[in-house]
Amino acid sequence: MKNITKVFIILIGSLVSLVSLANNGNDFENKLLDLQQEWANVNYVMEGDLQEDSFDELIIQAERLVNESPKRAESWIWQGIIQSSYAGAKGGFGALSLIKSAKKSFEKALVIDERASAFASLGILYHKAPGWPIAFGDDNDAQFFLKKAVEINPEGIDSNYFYGEFLYDEGNYDIANKYLHKAQNASARKNREMEDKYMQNDIQILLTRVEKKLASQKH
Repeated sequence: MKNITKVFIILIGSLVSLVSLANNGNDFENKLLDLQQEWANVNYVMEGDLQEDSFDELIIQAERLVNESPKRAESWIWQGIIQSSYAGAKGGFGALSLIKSAKKSFEKALVIDERASAFASLGILYHKAPGWPIAFGDDNDAQFFLKKAVEINPEGIDSNYFYGEFLYDEGNYDIANKYLHKAQNASARKNREMEDKYMQNDIQILLTRVEKKLASQKH
């Protein structure tokens, strides 16, 4: 009887631990989703001082998520996305520390998970950042990371869009057209409706530019 009771107690303890782990996982996913959706609103809808103040708050939220879940690659990725987006909104020399911090965040995510979805963001960061001696920008590195992103997520909206944007900037309009159409036809992402909406708008704008470039090459 004592042995049965002991086994029962062990099983109950294990069940409680599993429920606790599940709740912690759900808590992380909920916080991550809130961060993603708030970022989409700040990045795409807000402007001016309101946007900067909101990015400041998002930076704090992202740091909190990283501190709570330092072994989750997604927390580092979204910290990097928020840092790099804020850099884009800020511009100028004030953005340099943000893009350097974003690079470290993406690299940390890849240390945790080498197949994490940080490659596209890291690639576009290398493409957009100033080169040496101001920063680390380098188009060879950018292409490596962007191609890696497409290799890992060949049907993804962001991997194909960012690589298509890079190819457009490099003047490779035919190939850019291919990847941008793949991005345009990508499946919608669950709970990322606002982000997908604005990204599809950006894709269409860039596709229009690509088509004009290709048409001018024929004349």
